[in-house]
Amino acid sequence: MAGWIQAQQLQGDALRQMQVLYGQHFPIEVRHYLAQWIESQPWDAIDLDNPQDRAQATQLLEGLVQELQKKAEHQVGEDGFLLKIKLGHYASFFQNTYDGCPMELVRCIRHILYNEQRLVREANNGNSPAGILVDAMSQKHLQINQTFEELRLVTQDTENELKKLQQTQEYFIIQYQESLRIQAQFSQLAQLNPQERLSRETALQQKQVSLEAWLQREAQTLQQYRVELAEKHQKTLQLLRKQQTIILDDELIQWKRRQQLAGNGGPPEGSLDVLQSWCEKLAEIIWQNRQQIRRAEHLCQQLPIPGPVEEMLAEVNATITDIISALVTSTFIIEKQPPQVLKTQTKFAATVRLLVGGKLNVHMNPPQVKATIISEQQAKSLLKNENARNECSGEILNNCCVMEYHQATCTLSAHFRNMSLKRIKRADRRGAESVTEEKFTVLFESQFSVGSNELVFQVKTLSLPVVVIVHGSQDHNATATVLWDNAFAEPGRVPFAVPDKVLWPQLCEALNMKFKAEVQSNRGLTKENLVFLAQKLFNSSSSHLEDYNGMSVSWSQFNRENLPGWNYTFWQWFDGVMEVLKKHHKPHWNDGAILGFVNKQQAHDLLINKPDGTFLLRFSDSEIGGITIAWKFDSPDRNLWNLKPFTTRDFSIRSLADRLGDLNYLIYVFPDRPKDEVFSKYYTPVFAKAVDGYVKPQIKQVVPEFVSASTDSAGASATYMDQAPSPAVCPQAHYNMYPQNPDSVLDQDGEFDLDETMDVARHVEELLRRPMDSLDPRLSPPAGLFTAARGSLS
Repeated sequence: MAGWIQAQQLQGDALRQMQVLYGQHFPIEVRHYLAQWIESQPWDAIDLDNPQDRAQATQLLEGLVQELQKKAEHQVGEDGFLLKIKLGHYASFFQNTYDGCPMELVRCIRHILYNEQRLVREANNGNSPAGILVDAMSQKHLQINQTFEELRLVTQDTENELKKLQQTQEYFIIQYQESLRIQAQFSQLAQLNPQERLSRETALQQKQVSLEAWLQREAQTLQQYRVELAEKHQKTLQLLRKQQTIILDDELIQWKRRQQLAGNGGPPEGSLDVLQSWCEKLAEIIWQNRQQIRRAEHLCQQLPIPGPVEEMLAEVNATITDIISALVTSTFIIEKQPPQVLKTQTKFAATVRLLVGGKLNVHMNPPQVKATIISEQQAKSLLKNENARNECSGEILNNCCVMEYHQATCTLSAHFRNMSLKRIKRADRRGAESVTEEKFTVLFESQFSVGSNELVFQVKTLSLPVVVIVHGSQDHNATATVLWDNAFAEPGRVPFAVPDKVLWPQLCEALNMKFKAEVQSNRGLTKENLVFLAQKLFNSSSSHLEDYNGMSVSWSQFNRENLPGWNYTFWQWFDGVMEVLKKHHKPHWNDGAILGFVNKQQAHDLLINKPDGTFLLRFSDSEIGGITIAWKFDSPDRNLWNLKPFTTRDFSIRSLADRLGDLNYLIYVFPDRPKDEVFSKYYTPVFAKAVDGYVKPQIKQVVPEFVSASTDSAGASATYMDQAPSPAVCPQAHYNMYPQNPDSVLDQDGEFDLDETMDVARHVEELLRRPMDSLDPRLSPPAGLFTAARGSLS
């Protein structure tokens, strides 16, 4: 109920916007009396596009009706009598209205609650430092609303002027008919005697002269009225065009830009409801003025008077048609974009919406929308109005959809739920361009008429650029193309031109946005992280971020050319970091347990003066998506150690926390946090109890050279399998857990390698899964079988 309490405290324009949310489809009294119940229901848990959720939506409808009936029954006394009747009526209304479409009730209430929360949030932000931006936006919105009020008043004024003109012209026509009647009377004078004829002729001549003088003056007045009305329409259309430019070229373009950045992990683009309300007001005022202009033209045709008015009316008529055409075509938009990395033979969805569809009654004859995929060159030709309508670059299944009108939210949209790209036709590539750099777009087209077929519109809109892949291995490089395009595309560009070079700070902003979204963390890239990335990209040793501010990064540096000395690009390395964090280490990154962006030398400098057992976790230079452990431990050979990197494959076998828990000589997380304090909550519990005679083995990480350093090892027999005694296990059985010669697990650089011994460990694990009473003694592993998990140094 807290949300409704806050909503009731809204004032001014916010309160008016909140009141507009309610109406016959959902009375505000229902929101008030059932506030607590409404806010406690799982409206957001229902997928409106999933028919299987219809049953849950029906339960919510039934619950709403029951709550209204219950509330009505509890009303007593004189004051409660009317409320009892009203609530009972609402219960019947909801039952009859939404019984066949319970999803529409869910859509309606979600729409209301979302906008209530938005209005409350905006009102609260106005009192905070972050509210400065909201205040500026509110001022802009206030200006737009004031202009709408001005347009409403001038449109009402021209309506009054038009009625005045019509009345004046009708009286003029009556007098003109009188003039014709007088002329007819002159022809009848010949039948009278001379004296009477002279008398009548004199009187008729006086009357005719007077009437013709009046008609001449009134014709000039009519012409003046017509000119003044046409001039007022010209001024109204100027104001209309200016208002429409602000809404379509500023506000709508900004929404589309936010939608594009949301593809890179930016904040959601926000609701279209405010934009739709503005566009609907524009449509209403434009249509009113268009009807006025047409009525003025009809009056001129009814009573032609030579002058400039016909030309003026033809001009304003053409202008108003251009304005409404621009409004309709610009408000046919993609509300939900198709995926920008599009895999063939994979289902995908998209939603298009016509913001003025309800106001122009387009839904009375719902149009069909068709989707096709076209190349970058075909998109260029289409925008140049070249004949490329029938060309496409692939075949999309389930690519036609009829627009549906949702009465509760007054939206007209088409939901493509089951599209699939069956095949793709690629163009000849340029130079070093790979298939993951080739851009396509999904073209949505429709045709409909408005105003009893007065105007017919062919509308089309292009999706954000998509990169088509045929295999999952292409996903990472395709994502790089999409990231660069979304981040650096300029408004009004030729499809799909992007700068080949950008400044390093611009790329930093894009990388940080993507990183936080992929890792789902508020802990973004720090200044030190960005310095590390700049050093890696530019092969530089400078540790000052300011030194890189003026440096440019080319697309080739980003994801076409390998980094010096490595067999991967900058993006491939960075994407690998995001991948391993997203899949395995989100909590550790959020806890600050992973330092990450430091190289081997920086790790050495950080640890050299720390106590033995201090360690840090950094991203590997040699392994994409690898994490290595660097730690301080004095020995005759060295005092800084680096374990060979672990990858996603390793963490799928045993988690990072468990691996760290196995290595008891790792004591402090850099700089000085106790390891167990940081990681113990992520350790996997050990259950020693046997189930059905089986004992579950457990893999443990061991670095052979550090067995003696392990505080919990008994002699040198730290076990690789941690298991409880069981009647099914022979207590005398003993396996040598380590090779007789530890050097055999070192590679030629003296580093430990985990992969080979993990295969042996899996073999032992498989043996242990078998029932011990049926195990053939001849199958027992030979003494000396090496089962220790290998660690390695890098």
